[in-house]
Amino acid sequence: MFTALLLTSPSTPTLDPALVESLRNAWGGGDAMWLAPDVAAEFALAEIPSNRWDVWEDCRKMGIDLVVVPTEGRRKKMLLADMDSTMIQQECIDELAEEAGVGPRVKEITARAMNGELDFDGALRERVGLLKGLPMNVIDKVLAERITYMPGGKTLLATMKANGGHAALVSGGFTAFTAQVADALGFDENRANVLKTDGEVLTGEVGTPILGKQAKVDALEQITARLGITDADVIAVGDGANDLGMLHRAGLGVALHAKPAVAAECEVRINFGDLTALLFVQGYSLDEFVN
Repeated sequence: MFTALLLTSPSTPTLDPALVESLRNAWGGGDAMWLAPDVAAEFALAEIPSNRWDVWEDCRKMGIDLVVVPTEGRRKKMLLADMDSTMIQQECIDELAEEAGVGPRVKEITARAMNGELDFDGALRERVGLLKGLPMNVIDKVLAERITYMPGGKTLLATMKANGGHAALVSGGFTAFTAQVADALGFDENRANVLKTDGEVLTGEVGTPILGKQAKVDALEQITARLGITDADVIAVGDGANDLGMLHRAGLGVALHAKPAVAAECEVRINFGDLTALLFVQGYSLDEFVN
């Protein structure tokens, strides 16, 4: 059995009941159940319809996300999340680069790396090299003035943890950022790269080994083994090419507001919902959310 889920942005709740009923009838689905009024509804399916992606594209044009997932085992025991442009709305290295006066150059490299056009390790070293000489206190300034959280993150973490879930933040960014983001949102642990300093300024070097695509897969393997759970028990979320390994490996991989080349490789694509979409995908209803 499968579940078809229609959802949209909670900030502009415009999911039309007529659309839900029309699709349910066309696909021969079970009775519709609303997880959140005007935001998310689902119905059961015996099999995945052959025109799924055509309908997905039609829904996308209306600002609606369409997700089809296996019904069994929807609720996961672990969240494995990327940080930049996923749990926060920025790329931390781009914000540091703005402070260093090399913003446009670094943003270009970041965009190409996240789209899978550049080797992640080399791109990271090149970008960090451009930050050489930046005072360490600029990190705190960026955290305070430039970093904003993706809507729904605290609710996602609180709800999964209230239901026995474990949450790990694994980023190709930097520990100076993940430590604060993890603490603010309630993650149980975090992993990221280390910006080298001389005690006062950035040296333009990054600690090794560099945490990239494989390191996120390694984190999934190591943490699930420690917790005594399997890949199938994990929901992973990310937006960039270096997230694809963990998105493919996890029982449920979610491409959130992802680069087109990344989304194209994922079964679950959220373009309009916020991080609470990961709760709807698992079958949580609004009245089960923990705030």
